[in-house]
Amino acid sequence: MRKPAAILVLLVLGTSQCDWRPRSHGSEDGLPPGASPATSVPPAPPPPPPVDRGPIAVAAQPVSFAPIVHNADPSVVTIQTVSEEVEVIPFTRRGRVRQNTGLGTGFVVDKNGIILTNNHVVEGARQIEVKLSDGRELSAKVVGTDPPTDIAVVRIDNHDLPPLRLGDSDRIEVGDWVVAIGNPYGLSHTVSAGIVSAKGRTRKDVPLDPAGYYDFLQTDASINPGNSGGPLLNLRGEVVGMNSAIRGGGAQGIGFAIPINMIKQLLPALLRDGHMTRSALGVNIADAHELSKEDRQALGLAEGDRVNGAVIERVLPGAAADRAGLQPGDIIVSFEGTPIERQEQLQWLASTAGVGRAVVLGIRRGGKVFTIKVTLGQLPERTE
Repeated sequence: MRKPAAILVLLVLGTSQCDWRPRSHGSEDGLPPGASPATSVPPAPPPPPPVDRGPIAVAAQPVSFAPIVHNADPSVVTIQTVSEEVEVIPFTRRGRVRQNTGLGTGFVVDKNGIILTNNHVVEGARQIEVKLSDGRELSAKVVGTDPPTDIAVVRIDNHDLPPLRLGDSDRIEVGDWVVAIGNPYGLSHTVSAGIVSAKGRTRKDVPLDPAGYYDFLQTDASINPGNSGGPLLNLRGEVVGMNSAIRGGGAQGIGFAIPINMIKQLLPALLRDGHMTRSALGVNIADAHELSKEDRQALGLAEGDRVNGAVIERVLPGAAADRAGLQPGDIIVSFEGTPIERQEQLQWLASTAGVGRAVVLGIRRGGKVFTIKVTLGQLPERTE
């Protein structure tokens, strides 16, 4: 597993000049055509008051993780890759091909030889070999990849491997026990255990590709280079995440896993098309709760008014949001009825809803709140 290098994430809010003043086009009440006014601005829920909950009942720790490991281990594989790169020989200026080898982990999700792993494990590989727990080695082919989420699907010609059950990562709680299986530093089928340390870690917490989609589970289960693509299991032996990144060095690093619900949402498209086609609103956004005092005043937000949502910093000309009449300074507070608390949540919902789908957004503009239907466009393909 590659160790993520620290990179600079540019936040438009606070680093560029934004004009939050509403534009004059639209209806007389300042709403875009097709908007349906709401009766009031939905207030942000107040923090719960402290209460005396009395004694806390803690479930007993498992006596042993061995049954989980015994059941899951045959479904966990080692992935070895060979890639090539051309290097220029000093002085002669001639190029020569150099072979690089890589090591990662994967796990079987379908008895027909379908294996999940990280995109960075197989990216650029000329040759992919999968080593099973019984020592057999089989060639694998890439079925589909999604670099923005670091997910890849490969296939081997084997139809007798037991697939792992995929759980529900939304139900996992901070403090729950989890088990990781992988190949750290080439030590095959290494098992480590810990707890879920946090949920909802984003690109702000894990400095990877700033254009990616991240909603990581954080765990203190030992994860190291070579664990990439391996399963993170709950106490029922279900996969709740794919181990993908570390922050910090060596055994003291903090581990991060892609929630399995995110993977399940993309898996059908990767198996069918080999890639993910994303929809888009066509806006640049930031977290509303991170607005500066000056920006809050420009948006007409009262001092102390708690606001969740994603504030629009820029509307791309001709994009879906522009056609719907949205403008800089609008705060998107809901997407198809789902409340928006942070920008990453909106980015994920908007990108996976589907190109050409009409969705209903809840918008706060100054003191007004309304809903509006927006037909999503297609997110342009990334260019490296």
